[in-house]
Amino acid sequence: MLNSKQYDYSLLNSIGKDVFISANVEIRRPHLVNIGNHVAIDSGFYLTTAAQIGDYIHIAPYITVIGGATSVLTMEHFSAAAAGTRIICASDGYLGEGLMGPTIPDEFRDDIFYGNVTFKKFATVGTNVVIMPGVTLAEGSIVGACSLVTKDTEPWTIYTGIPAKPVKARKKEKMIEYAKQLGY
Repeated sequence: MLNSKQYDYSLLNSIGKDVFISANVEIRRPHLVNIGNHVAIDSGFYLTTAAQIGDYIHIAPYITVIGGATSVLTMEHFSAAAAGTRIICASDGYLGEGLMGPTIPDEFRDDIFYGNVTFKKFATVGTNVVIMPGVTLAEGSIVGACSLVTKDTEPWTIYTGIPAKPVKARKKEKMIEYAKQLGY
């Protein structure tokens, strides 16, 4: 493992083996975070939600996950998020029904939309992707750089654009075979 300074793992609810978490991360609710085996979380990761992180996961630099204590980010085995990704698990309505922001008392706030975000096995997003509340990235789906994901994806499909739309099928045979060889 790298010899650089690391996050205080004792703060997390659970953590597997062969895990590297940079010291330069902010996990607001570490007691709501479970991390599997063979995980790397790079500098600049910012997390305000609960999280279920599976095995063989890479969370690249400067990824933001917002949504508070009632929202959950789930990343199943072999999923990944590239640098600069924004995962939004809660958002103000922005419709003028109230004031906006987390410091406003609930009775004065605009509508808030909560929705867990799930990466199914082998799902991956490219650099600077934005994922909106409630989205599930289906098994093996890929989202290209700088795309906006507002709806669930289909399995083993490549998406790009704003909003993200399917562009072609993704091969899966080798990935599934290699995962089997690793015991999955």
